[in-house]
Amino acid sequence: MIETLNGIIETVNYKQSSSIKLFDNDEYEDYPAHWHTALEIIMPTENIYTLNCSGETIVLREGDILLISPGCIHAIYAPTTGRRIIMQTDVLLLRFLKDIEGLLAMISPYMLITRDNYPSIHSDIYHLMLEIRKQYLENAAFSELVIASKLLEIYTLIGKNIVTTVNNQPKSINGKSEEYIENFIEICDYIAEHCSEDLNLDNIANMSGFSKFYFSRLFKQFTNVSFYKYVNQKRIAKAADLLIEPHNSITDVALNCGFSSLSSFIRMFKIIKGCTPTEFRNMYTAFYD
Repeated sequence: MIETLNGIIETVNYKQSSSIKLFDNDEYEDYPAHWHTALEIIMPTENIYTLNCSGETIVLREGDILLISPGCIHAIYAPTTGRRIIMQTDVLLLRFLKDIEGLLAMISPYMLITRDNYPSIHSDIYHLMLEIRKQYLENAAFSELVIASKLLEIYTLIGKNIVTTVNNQPKSINGKSEEYIENFIEICDYIAEHCSEDLNLDNIANMSGFSKFYFSRLFKQFTNVSFYKYVNQKRIAKAADLLIEPHNSITDVALNCGFSSLSSFIRMFKIIKGCTPTEFRNMYTAFYD
């Protein structure tokens, strides 16, 4: 169930000192359109579920695995009987890792893993998800460390599979060679680390070794968004983390996240998050007070 929903914004209620939330859900309950800052994985274990992610309809069969990126608006429609694993992870748990920004870009806004479209990794990920459920429900000593290690194994399987698949395809302007993927993973990591700085298309294109126009085209293929939209998404993600801390003024957050004015920050925040920075902060304050 969604425990805290303000408009279309879900606040994920992690356990104390935890960055992982899991539901072993068998309730007949639809979830309305919403988004959150967590990375979500949904896997039906009984019956079929229907979702809408970023305006697209997805039918999840038993054993299908859906990864939903932070910020992706999605809704879930449940059958009268069924069972599903819903796991949400704070991406701050992962952001210290090299390559994670590139992986998040590759699965954005969502990634569907089935027996048919990912036969080489589906079974492994399916059994890792069952083991994660077991560990979470047992809540034994070091269970979260075990879960985190299995999550990393899942993400590693996905990343390596993408690189292997692409490397076996003919190289073309519409394909992603292994060199291209490695290059853009490094670019995504760099943008995440330096998003509060004055990043411009010319300089980042020069770093990549591509012309500005070719880089723009390849970057959008890789991330599904334009370069400047991607930079703003990372700036707003950083701003959301800073806004949770009450001692950070909204003006300071705007300046520390690369925005030249408060008005441009508020406008971009509302475009990406669907609410103003003040509304976002008040939502968290009301919940934790």
